Amino acid sequence: MCTRRYIPTYYANNIYEVDIAFYEAENITTLLIDLDNTLDSFKAKTPSEKARSLIENLHQYGYNIIIISNNKGNRVKTYADALDLAYLGNARKPFAYKIKKILAENDIDKEKTLLIGDQLMTDVRAAKRAGIRVMLTEKLVKEDQWTTHINRLFDRPIRRKLKRKNLLNDWREVYEQN
Repeated sequence: MCTRRYIPTYYANNIYEVDIAFYEAENITTLLIDLDNTLDSFKAKTPSEKARSLIENLHQYGYNIIIISNNKGNRVKTYADALDLAYLGNARKPFAYKIKKILAENDIDKEKTLLIGDQLMTDVRAAKRAGIRVMLTEKLVKEDQWTTHINRLFDRPIRRKLKRKNLLNDWREVYEQN
């Protein structure tokens, strides 16, 4: 399996460790954030205090934020509404047509957009297909939805190979170079 299609632009242990100044340094104005196991547990019906605080900070700095999830529209809507965020449920990642559509409809510059997610098979592939940058994270909690287990079977060996070949660009290293 060709690993090039799975190489993210950046890597972080989780979304919460990334310094907000990093986004500015990388000229990012729009964040497309995966919900399950990136922003919160897939079991969370409403945002955690940690998620609320992060989104509030990002808004204070003027970032445009859209939750992008393969999860059902109602679950994503409830979560996003609690944060007063735009959202795309049933995103059908790794396909990019819905992401491209939301970017076009909202006149969002692809060059200034970053998708943040925890899966190679869905998040990284969709971002690459959409022509936007992507930050891969580790999953926040141990448990996954049953549908995600299949993706993880493919994800684990590819992720190990990317790590072994030093192909995961830690955001801190990129930030320090600027």
